Amino acid sequence: MNKPLDVRIGHSACPHDCPSTCALDVELIDARTIGRVRGARDNDYTAGVVCEKVARYAERIHHPDRLLHPLRRTGEKGSGAFERISWDDALDIVAEKFLEAERTHGATSVWPYYYAGTMGLVQRDGIHRLRHAKGYAGQFDTICTNMAWTGFIAGTGLLAGPDPREMAKSDFVVIWGTNAVSTQVNVMTHATKARKTRGAKIAVVDVYMNETMRQADLPLLLKPGTDGALACAVMHVLFRDGYADWDYLETYTDRPRDLEAHLQSRTPDWAAAITGIPAETIEAFAKLIGETKRTYLRLGYGFSRSRNGAANMHAASCIAAVTGAWKYEGGGAFHNNGAIYKLDKSMIEGTDLRDPTIRKLDQSRIGAILTGDADALHGGPPVTAMLIQNTNPVSVAPEQERVKRGFGRDDLFVCVHEQFMTETAKMADVVLPATMFLEHDDIYKGGGHQYLMLGPKLVEAPGEARENHIVHVEIARRVGAEHQGFAMSAREHIDWMLKASGYGTLADLEADRWRDIQPDFETAHYLNGFANPDGKFRFSPDWTHIVAPNDGPMGPWQTLPELPDHWTVIEEADSEHPFRLATSPARRFLNSTFNETPTSREREGRPEVMIHPEDAAALGVGDGDRVRIGNRRGEVRLHARLFDGVRRGVLISEGVWPNEAFPDGKGINTLTGADPVAPYGGAAFHDNHVWLRGAGW
Repeated sequence: MNKPLDVRIGHSACPHDCPSTCALDVELIDARTIGRVRGARDNDYTAGVVCEKVARYAERIHHPDRLLHPLRRTGEKGSGAFERISWDDALDIVAEKFLEAERTHGATSVWPYYYAGTMGLVQRDGIHRLRHAKGYAGQFDTICTNMAWTGFIAGTGLLAGPDPREMAKSDFVVIWGTNAVSTQVNVMTHATKARKTRGAKIAVVDVYMNETMRQADLPLLLKPGTDGALACAVMHVLFRDGYADWDYLETYTDRPRDLEAHLQSRTPDWAAAITGIPAETIEAFAKLIGETKRTYLRLGYGFSRSRNGAANMHAASCIAAVTGAWKYEGGGAFHNNGAIYKLDKSMIEGTDLRDPTIRKLDQSRIGAILTGDADALHGGPPVTAMLIQNTNPVSVAPEQERVKRGFGRDDLFVCVHEQFMTETAKMADVVLPATMFLEHDDIYKGGGHQYLMLGPKLVEAPGEARENHIVHVEIARRVGAEHQGFAMSAREHIDWMLKASGYGTLADLEADRWRDIQPDFETAHYLNGFANPDGKFRFSPDWTHIVAPNDGPMGPWQTLPELPDHWTVIEEADSEHPFRLATSPARRFLNSTFNETPTSREREGRPEVMIHPEDAAALGVGDGDRVRIGNRRGEVRLHARLFDGVRRGVLISEGVWPNEAFPDGKGINTLTGADPVAPYGGAAFHDNHVWLRGAGW
């Protein structure tokens, strides 16, 4: 008989761009090989559940196409022609090009560009230490969170809310603006627990009948960008029918009487015409909220994908203040717990060296920046050298055609530190092989929960792959960047941050695996007052003074509504562009991550666009037909899928497929805009008007 494998279990945390940040149990076959990945049962938020993407992580970490050695480009940009070189030679080239850019155009012509391919605080954020030590261009992070965070903080004053585990103690869970089955699986864990143990109802608000909507007792299918109208109509009913908690309103909120008067004309009939949701469905939704004190509004990142997203998020969050749901365990509104951690990342990021006068370049406007737009460059020099980590802008950034033109410049030097030969890596001059999360040490915080979690190195990396932190250190040494943090290991950084933040030591966290940072009930529910100077929840925000990530007001902020409303700044359908397109997340991809794994690609199938059968019939389009969709930014070719789970005039295309998966190499972000969204910027990925035509290709 064969001897059974001696499989050990290692403990980690999921590093990917998902608020669930699952606690993981990992089968360790040997020093270089993992088996199955499972959610940790003894973590009461993860509760033993993990998404199918991460459960199959062995397929990704042991993928035969992983980058194993440093490479130098030998052919045209984008051709994929590279030769193997040593790490020393590669880093010497990078340093030489960075120093050349600095001599020619100044330090701000070098742009370290990064994002959330890992959410690890050391490996992701250490790039800022290099940035600040050299005075390189800053980055204004706008590609994901701005509108949702700003809209939530507009009311509460703080990015925090009720303990996410309280969903299981709720009597009515409202999942709004997130397809949790695909993107935040643990939300469903706690919502369905409430259903099973308390008989709780679940409502889901979204723009198409996805897997989360199908699990709802009350699905509310609305048109993209109309969430504010739905929220206003709900609050109209709450005031009209006596569900408003006036004791709570007078004590904890600003201008409740003005809000009531303002909403008198925002009836369910008014909202039905805007959202596409029948008025009787809106009435039923509002009644359920009004009659259920323990209503938990779980508000997602869909709000960050629309030009009116900040106003929509604010309007939805106001509902809990009208009913006083904040008073109850299992009640209130929650988006993200980012503000509870209070971590001192100054050593990781080198913030003591930060010069606040240095320009911050808008991440979402990378196309405009690399093609020399003076406004996007803040009147400064061109970007002529880049280090790119944890992101794939040639695939995921908006205005993709402009992004490609920018990366095609002969005078732009690009170093990409990556795990696979992505489409951005193919445009690089030097490509460096990167580790995956089980191959280095890091620490994580959960946006969707309250745990600070350790992710230790569990296996050896293949080939010559190196962690982000080492790349920062080695480039710093070669370009003359000095800071204490460059002399520290990743583990030393974790230990320093924990001690400086008052959370013990690395040894303590290794023993415990995670630390629960959740504030007490009164604080989490703002029962001692909201985090605004007057202690009130704000129905009427001061939109240009919200304490949220920003680089000053931008976009049409002057027209933001004074009180919750449907703000008409979305890219409306018109005679030339009769459809509204949302580029929603696919279940088996995470942005462009996992679209290289065979099982994910097989189960997702191919790039498609969902269209209502009646719209398709009017255009003579059949199921599976080749079609083109386009707008002034370009056009995309893909297959039609007839689907009656969208409103008429709405198109849905799931997932960020590689550009090469499309017949002409133009991915879905060809159609998305990079214009700054009010009040603090952002990219409105789900807010596109388009035409659709039969293709024939």
